[in-house]
Amino acid sequence: MLCGFDGVRSCDRRLKLLIDEGYLIRKRYIYGVAGLLSITEKARREFSLLLPVSEPRLDQIYHDIAVTDTALYIMYAYNVSRENIITEKELRNREGFTTRKHMVDFIFHYNGNNTCCVEVELNAKSKERFLSNVRQNYLDYNYQQWVVPQSKVKIRTMIQDALTMYPNMQIIDMEVIDDYIRQARGK
Repeated sequence: MLCGFDGVRSCDRRLKLLIDEGYLIRKRYIYGVAGLLSITEKARREFSLLLPVSEPRLDQIYHDIAVTDTALYIMYAYNVSRENIITEKELRNREGFTTRKHMVDFIFHYNGNNTCCVEVELNAKSKERFLSNVRQNYLDYNYQQWVVPQSKVKIRTMIQDALTMYPNMQIIDMEVIDDYIRQARGK
């Protein structure tokens, strides 16, 4: 879906070729999670990719999958092309060597110059840290969307409280995104 393939079979065939030629590796990290694809040093060199070749953080895998699913949902729900989405990794690359600070999971452009940031929040942060992130998003972006599971009452309450000061926020239920992904996969 992210790469514009007509079907799973054609995508799998292309991925197999990239793996066979040494541009990608597929490795299993957690039981129950499909193997994750990573670029190799060969791919980084030959395609002049600015991305580092690194091992994924195990504590981030579920979050990263949720972010990818959210991007797919945003592309569908808002008719946003992949070219109008800028990921956290791309944002950090643009920043260069600066003091590490909070970055949103991704942003997307819509209706001309408007920019919306997206935060997938699966675990509660301290209220101070959360409000600091909301405040920064309010200053940097026209709109901010927070993707939160319905069961995460503490996070949802903090967002509802912050809405009085920062009205450019919206909550999207993680379950809505999960349903879309299940339907898109034909399950």
